[in-house]
Amino acid sequence: MKGVVYTEIKVIDGSFSVCKVADFSEVDPSKKFNFFSATDEENSLICLTENVPDNFTERIDGWRALKIQGVLDFSLIGILSKILGLLAEAKIGIAAVSTYNTDYIFVKETDLDKAVETLAEANYKIIRKGEAE
Repeated sequence: MKGVVYTEIKVIDGSFSVCKVADFSEVDPSKKFNFFSATDEENSLICLTENVPDNFTERIDGWRALKIQGVLDFSLIGILSKILGLLAEAKIGIAAVSTYNTDYIFVKETDLDKAVETLAEANYKIIRKGEAE
């Protein structure tokens, strides 16, 4: 599907938290929307707020997730960059995570409506819970 333009962005239901954790022993990997990162300096987790483990050392609540719909071909260039550029121009802070299939963009709950409006004005189709995908 090379050359396909991905213009649909889904608003994921639920509030997310960005956390530092002592380790991942208390994280249930079977839960949906767990994003792990282990570096030489820290263990980080982005997850639904209701799933934050007790062994967090720091956390920032109040994030919402936007998912770029579709499986993104690794040969496609600039999809995430264009979206992040639009959000930066609108002065919306983000955290971004890439998975094998797609990208997720996290914005503060207080910026969600502005982010959705910004992307809709740039002709991205926004999908919310209960709407056809």
